[in-house]
Amino acid sequence: MDSEALKQIVAGHQVWPTVAAKYGVENPVPPWKTSLDGLCDALDRAACDTPAPSFKERRDEEDVLAATVYSDLPYPESQLVSLAHSLMARGLITESELQQKLAAIRARLEA
Repeated sequence: MDSEALKQIVAGHQVWPTVAAKYGVENPVPPWKTSLDGLCDALDRAACDTPAPSFKERRDEEDVLAATVYSDLPYPESQLVSLAHSLMARGLITESELQQKLAAIRARLEA
């Protein structure tokens, strides 16, 4: 799976300590971490007709991707990007949807 959005995140080293320092935020935990945890919990409990990864599949993929493709990112960024990668590979989110979400988040951050 080849994603320009995910490549840009890795290349830009968009990690929480850097962003927090830029905007003067002292909280060591990224504000999106609770949403990520909630999404993972929801996926783990998903009982739908979509190809949502099981807990084991999601964690196994995350471990492999975080150690290889996204090894330049620290945790929890590697977890977030690995999940996005897995969801796009399964067709649960598209590249354009991811780009739109990232643009909306950036606009809010820079407002």
